Amino acid sequence: MMRFQNKKRMTGYFVLTMVLLLSIAGSAVAEQIGSVSTKFKLLGANDKIVIEAFDDPEIPGATCYLSRAKTGGVSGVVGVAEDTSDASIACRQIGPITLPEKVKNGHEDGKEVFKKSTSLLFKTLQVVRFYDAKRNVLVYLTYSDRIIEGSPKNSISIIPITPWH
Repeated sequence: MMRFQNKKRMTGYFVLTMVLLLSIAGSAVAEQIGSVSTKFKLLGANDKIVIEAFDDPEIPGATCYLSRAKTGGVSGVVGVAEDTSDASIACRQIGPITLPEKVKNGHEDGKEVFKKSTSLLFKTLQVVRFYDAKRNVLVYLTYSDRIIEGSPKNSISIIPITPWH
């Protein structure tokens, strides 16, 4: 009986690990640019606003800068704190952009390009991309969600596709 329970537990760990790995696959990795403290904590790190940059993994020449809240304190250091849903995004063209056909035809509208866990379980900050063909503009939307309930807090940024000089 004990062997069955251990096997079942190991299978559960394996499934959880695979889900976490698959949720990360295909998303960009952010590079921290800097941070500022917003609230002093006697124990552990201060609460902060963190600024990160990431390149769109499918559109070379497109970079987004994301500012987000990061909870400090002992729970933040240990990794069990839940960050608030506050975030802002600014995206820019930093080089020549050639849109893949799957983006141009709208098949990838709403595709996740960045995802970051903002709590120990179930809460993530995401960035998704849309293409506005009429205006030749990439639109990036950041928002926070949970398995049961998300947040209406969001922010958008656009990149007009222009010739690069």
